[in-house]
Amino acid sequence: MIKEKIYYSKPYLDNSDLNSLKNVFKSNFLTQGPKINEFEKKISQFVNSKHSTCFNSATSALHAACFSLGFKKNDILWTVPNSFVASANCARYLGGKVDFIDIDQITKNIDIDLLSKKLIKVKKNLPKIVVTVDFGGNPVLQDKIYKLSKKYKFKIVEDASHALGAKYKNYMVGCCKWCDITIFSLHPVKTITTGEGGIATTNDKKIDRILKMFRTHGITKDNLYFKNKINNLKDWYFEQHFLGFNYRMTDLAAALGINQLKKIKIILKKRNAIAKYYDKCLKGLPLQLPKLSPKSLSTYHLYPIQIIKKNSNILQLKLYNFLKKRGIITNVHYLPIHLHPYYRQQGFKEKQFPVSELHADSSLSLPIYPDLSFKKVKYIVNSIKDFFSKN
Repeated sequence: MIKEKIYYSKPYLDNSDLNSLKNVFKSNFLTQGPKINEFEKKISQFVNSKHSTCFNSATSALHAACFSLGFKKNDILWTVPNSFVASANCARYLGGKVDFIDIDQITKNIDIDLLSKKLIKVKKNLPKIVVTVDFGGNPVLQDKIYKLSKKYKFKIVEDASHALGAKYKNYMVGCCKWCDITIFSLHPVKTITTGEGGIATTNDKKIDRILKMFRTHGITKDNLYFKNKINNLKDWYFEQHFLGFNYRMTDLAAALGINQLKKIKIILKKRNAIAKYYDKCLKGLPLQLPKLSPKSLSTYHLYPIQIIKKNSNILQLKLYNFLKKRGIITNVHYLPIHLHPYYRQQGFKEKQFPVSELHADSSLSLPIYPDLSFKKVKYIVNSIKDFFSKN
């Protein structure tokens, strides 16, 4: 028995992260300082995008992304039910409508065949934006979504909250080759963290400008875009062009992100090593293990196992409690968005998206994080084997 609890995830922090914060404390900036711009440049270099914009959360970044793409009241956004609610809420913030496409049973990402069929079927009520989600860090087949977007004239936001560092066909997720905007989360359980935080990447200069204004009340300080006629321009002059929000990241958070980004290759290597061990040791049990998209590298933000036996929902709870008694804390990702009370009020019901619902009722996300020792991983594996030997 392991004495301390093993949680499903935790951040990878060390003294170098603490020192990066100390350096900001000694500077003249805690909020809108030079570290934000430095972090944005380093993120763009890492994912090979032309532009990056920091936010105080990925939720804020999603909101800004929809606004920057011209999403308005009564416009329609499609996404998957198997995600955190922010993937859908970004449309509701702007008065838009939300609908869903179920996930693929194997990859747990958007089912592209279902998307294609629904696009053919709806005809007039086409989405303005489709938000794809790289579930668990497993990249979406974004090139196929991109082809559909050209045919049906919708914009793409890739919600890669789980996928900073992932690759698809040797392209970094976030390079925006097959989407308009990519969103990353920097929450403590994600690949790297800034405490709370988010990043939006894009290759479109105009979109980037709107993103940066949106996070700062809709304000610009760039005289190239001023609308008022000014005979004698003052250094302190600025203009608000639309209703934005205070969604800024702090210099403290950006400094932590810069230091975390230095360690991302180590973090990804450790996560993939743990996933490989799970793959090897859990094979043969009545479980569906994560299956990657072809030609891809996952961040393994999550390692979900799905029980493939009768009464899987009953076994799910039994396995959760069994592991919890042994100090192993798992989680469910996610309660489908359409079954939350708020979205039921929009008219969504059970059995509309059966794959997402089955996943929620039969899956658990196992602990996976860089500091997780192989002694503990082995203990988790043996505990799961013990459970199925008795059930």
